[in-house]
Amino acid sequence: MFRPKLPTMPQPTGIVTPPTVIEPTRTTPGTPTTPPAPAVPAPVPASTRPTIQLTPGTALALVGGGTAVVLVVGAVLVSMLLAVAITGASVAVCAVVLRSLLASDARRR
Repeated sequence: MFRPKLPTMPQPTGIVTPPTVIEPTRTTPGTPTTPPAPAVPAPVPASTRPTIQLTPGTALALVGGGTAVVLVVGAVLVSMLLAVAITGASVAVCAVVLRSLLASDARRR
């Protein structure tokens, strides 16, 4: 019941091809060969996409947007760090109070 059921490997089906035999070719040293003629490169078609032009206004908008994003992300991270610090301090205060209460109860007996 608690043993896992392992699947069995399926057997290959269909036609199994035998490995191909590669026969070595003979080369005779010293026979000059003519280098192939250099291919003429095909002309590159012009792009139909419009180019992006940055004007001073768009550059200023991009810088302002990036600054705003950095400030917002920084504020969120700082607030999360502050929340963790406050939570840790309150837990420490609770631990000190509980320790004090338990110690004073043990002294009264």
